[in-house]
Amino acid sequence: MPNSAVEVSAEVRSALDSGAPVVALESTIIAHGLPRPRNLAVARELEDLVREQGAVPATVAVLDGRLCVGLDKEGLERIAGDPAIRKLGHRDLAPALAAGASGATTVSGTALAAEKAGIRVFATGGLGGVHRGWTETQDESADLRLLAECGVAVVCAGVKSILDVPATLQRLETLGVGVVGYGTAHFPGFYLSSSGEPVDWSVDTPEEVAAVMRAQDRLGPPCTSLVVANPVPEADQLEPALHDRVLARALQEAEHEGVTGQAVTPFLLERLTRYTEGASLEANLAAVRGNVTLAARVAAAYAAARA
Repeated sequence: MPNSAVEVSAEVRSALDSGAPVVALESTIIAHGLPRPRNLAVARELEDLVREQGAVPATVAVLDGRLCVGLDKEGLERIAGDPAIRKLGHRDLAPALAAGASGATTVSGTALAAEKAGIRVFATGGLGGVHRGWTETQDESADLRLLAECGVAVVCAGVKSILDVPATLQRLETLGVGVVGYGTAHFPGFYLSSSGEPVDWSVDTPEEVAAVMRAQDRLGPPCTSLVVANPVPEADQLEPALHDRVLARALQEAEHEGVTGQAVTPFLLERLTRYTEGASLEANLAAVRGNVTLAARVAAAYAAARA
């Protein structure tokens, strides 16, 4: 059912109405995760990857107070090129719409928009989660709570490795969010193929993911998301010893400089990019490409199962 707060592009609406596969894509990686002008090239590449698998891409962003699901050429260029574009989680959407603001959507903002538009599959790089030192800071990403209240399948490379992965998995369990490893018995580590933490369930094909989604449909409320944890290929991962060494250095610097709250994640990610001479960024992009391709295949399998 259409939602008055969401503006769905004609292409995406046509696909949804006909039962064709659609994949939601976040826009924060475009506006805030990559340097210009490479960010625009990657944004176009990710949409092309979705189309190559027979699905329709629906990049999500807020433009002038409009929650847009499916950006046109001009919208994509604006998100990539305007330095004033804000970062919007799901809690920021209502103020942004009311103020006529523009911003790129995070995982939580994109997942909410996807559900409102009727899109079942969403691809991203890595989820947010429970931060290290949670017992002192109580710092936890809004992604987790939103995924517990939203019925989308999120294809990701696990959670960002700068986080407390075991605590994040425990929190997902507490919230009732399902997690399946795609072709793996271990939860991915974002830049790394494995975090070393086991998963309870594994699947090996897009059709198996679609079967889990269909089972969720039959079970009905309460609805929660399904995290499809898709590891970056080992050949493309960040070298584990380098990752651990650089992350330890970045964590020490963050503590020394008094970096706290929302500033921690961008600080650590910037340090990883700098100290690995861009290798972490390339591992991130390899993960995103794999996730987007898999998400499109899952969307196609889900559409075929429903048909």
